[in-house]
Amino acid sequence: MKTTDSQATIENRQDWMRLARHYVEYLKNQGLEEVMLSPKPEPKARPTLEWIREDLGECTRCPLHETRQNIVFGEGDSRAGLMFVGEGPGADEDHQGRPFVGKAGQLLTRMIQAMNLERSQVYIANVVKCRPPGNRDPQPLEIRTCRPFLDAQIEAIGPEVIVALGRVAACTLLETVDSISNLRGRLHERRGVTVIPTYHPSFLLREESGKRFKSEAWDDLKMAMGVLGLSARSTGDKE
Repeated sequence: MKTTDSQATIENRQDWMRLARHYVEYLKNQGLEEVMLSPKPEPKARPTLEWIREDLGECTRCPLHETRQNIVFGEGDSRAGLMFVGEGPGADEDHQGRPFVGKAGQLLTRMIQAMNLERSQVYIANVVKCRPPGNRDPQPLEIRTCRPFLDAQIEAIGPEVIVALGRVAACTLLETVDSISNLRGRLHERRGVTVIPTYHPSFLLREESGKRFKSEAWDDLKMAMGVLGLSARSTGDKE
């Protein structure tokens, strides 16, 4: 049987070569002297955070640039398995040019540490890179304008899990208008990446008397830890 299969393979190959030779002779008789083959396309290169930041430049693409102090691009591990996305910079972030450095940022840092991680091991960004005046929600135009840069950041980092902090971040990533209370508590998928919506740290600070929300937020983080294979820090602050 092996000999027969081998012979059949050789015969098929010879038949193919005869057909190819005849076709080349036909093309030559038609006056074609040279055949140009298209080069194999190069695989699309993954963008880098440096390239994205350079492309963003001193952005004036939407009205938010008129009132900002600094662009808040994002920071952290460029190959992090876990990414946090908030809605937009606040006053402290606008002043320092870094995400989540105010009171909400301090709470987020404790939440990250409770997951047995450090800030330097995750990546933190926002939907919009400039502070909306008065810390209002970003407007649809502002989100649409800044969205390509967030998408590029996600592509560059390639996280396994994105924790969406608050309704604006969750709705932007999942392209929905649902409430955060309906979105949180379960896993979502965005272009092959697991998205876990949870409450924004600012909301948790405003609702300090509502331990239910902190407990639910910790449940959301535990889901992220389960996907990533992490265990909680035994003495961590789970606020």
